[in-house]
Amino acid sequence: MSKLTINNISAGYGSVQVLHDVTLDVQTGETVVLLGTNGNGKSTLLKSVMGLITPSSGAVEIEVDGQITNLIGKGTEEIVELGVSMVPEGRRLFPLLTVEENLTLGAYREAARRKIAETLDFCFTTFPRLKERRKQQAGSLSGGEQQMVAVARALMSEPRILLVDEPSVGLAPILVSQMIAKIKELKELKNLTVLMAEQNFNQAIKIADRGYVIVHGHIEFEGKSASDLENNDMIKQYYLGA
Repeated sequence: MSKLTINNISAGYGSVQVLHDVTLDVQTGETVVLLGTNGNGKSTLLKSVMGLITPSSGAVEIEVDGQITNLIGKGTEEIVELGVSMVPEGRRLFPLLTVEENLTLGAYREAARRKIAETLDFCFTTFPRLKERRKQQAGSLSGGEQQMVAVARALMSEPRILLVDEPSVGLAPILVSQMIAKIKELKELKNLTVLMAEQNFNQAIKIADRGYVIVHGHIEFEGKSASDLENNDMIKQYYLGA
């Protein structure tokens, strides 16, 4: 069991409040998408979960194998140790380090360090292109290859809950489709619970069990299923051009 619960989170940067009483949950084994255009608070919410931003109010809880933990006030390294990992927007790789070195740095958790060789082999099997380029500097890779490294690095920590921030950014449409499909595949292979922030509705809906729409830091719509999202009038207007 691994689930994430966010209750009435408000957060921002200095005097600028970005999130306003945001509440959502991701149940064990679900892929939940957080939909919204740029500047509406998707990344801020994920950063609040990871301890990169301290919310001004509210609670963020995870439950892993029956153990409930409030993440508020915990450092990012503690949160990773508890089994949460994030694929950040823009990849955030170490460009002068090799692919393999970037991946190895992802094995931060104590449990993950004991399985580095096994998890590396899994990542290279999942992303054969990375195996071919394992000794190449990450900064010299294409955008699609760098996104593979970012996803694989997050997997190196052997997470139970995976946060994915805008995996489509900077990728050609065909690569977006391939990356979204890969996230679904990895979720099933690793029994992950996934919260994915994405503005590309047509791609996100392919793997979503359900989702939320965030507008100006407020949750404006909760879809109980992928069908709910597809049939919502607001989504049709803003994402599908209806």
